[in-house]
Amino acid sequence: MRILVTGGAGFIGSHLVDRLLIEGHKLVVIDNEATGQKNNVPPGVWYIKGDVSCQEQLEPAFEDRLDAVLHIAGQVSQIRSFSDPALDLRTNVGGTLNVLRLCLQYGVSRLLYASSMTVYGSSAVLPTPEDTACQPSSYYGITKYAAERYVHATAERIDLNFSFHVTSFRMYNVYGPRQALDNPYQGVLGIFIGNILRDEPLTVFGDGGQSRDFIYINDVVDAWVGAIKNPASYGQVFNLGSGRRMSIKELADKTLAAFDRNQKIHPVHFRSARPGEQRHVEADTSRARSILGWVPRTPFATGLANTVVWAKQSIEAADAAKIQ
Repeated sequence: MRILVTGGAGFIGSHLVDRLLIEGHKLVVIDNEATGQKNNVPPGVWYIKGDVSCQEQLEPAFEDRLDAVLHIAGQVSQIRSFSDPALDLRTNVGGTLNVLRLCLQYGVSRLLYASSMTVYGSSAVLPTPEDTACQPSSYYGITKYAAERYVHATAERIDLNFSFHVTSFRMYNVYGPRQALDNPYQGVLGIFIGNILRDEPLTVFGDGGQSRDFIYINDVVDAWVGAIKNPASYGQVFNLGSGRRMSIKELADKTLAAFDRNQKIHPVHFRSARPGEQRHVEADTSRARSILGWVPRTPFATGLANTVVWAKQSIEAADAAKIQ
């Protein structure tokens, strides 16, 4: 297949690109490099530096017939969505509308969309199944849910002259190699690892009792790739999480232990909770299991160890490059 991966130079997108190349697909990647890095994209991939929120920059990726689009690109910071809601709306909703327009214009029959656990808001139902009412409490969650609904409403249009099949993945806290270590707005595990490697204290927003569901990147990629050609996934929305929740305080302790450190060396500072934060999240993954045959295979201890090894190697490589 010829597949476009938007945001393919970023954390999740680049791992998808790697797997799809192994499976023999021909790939196009577009990324504005706001958080992605071009060196994450391997040779043999047609790379476009561009922004999905600008249709003129996105359209060239569609001009050589595509079989599928994996739409990962987005503004992913919940905090930044409050400080710049217009950017959040323009990227997450406007960018998705541009992808949809071009899918219809060029007759691309398959679209997979990166949604988010934040669409549920502070749900009292734990673990949370996909048919739970969506009441996002953050601007970011609102834009992800709006874009998800645009995707599925477009596929349900009766006036289309071709079959348009969509799938959305509500992803929980994805972690693993290539996660940002120096971006305070992304991925709490990456933030903690970066703090430790830079000999900084760890900062927890809130009381540390809030919980998250951490899912390893390779398991996420399994679900996406397994759904591309699977008709049973058409029109479906799937949670992608581990099905287990962990408090942020426990995450801090586990991350310190992975480096053989403790809070005496790297103290944990607590600050006021941030707006829009969900108190507890935990995925019900039974739908993905029954329809896709997908189960998360990576224990957190294994995924954390893999991520720590990668992070140490990344820091060593960066230090060596500075010396040269």
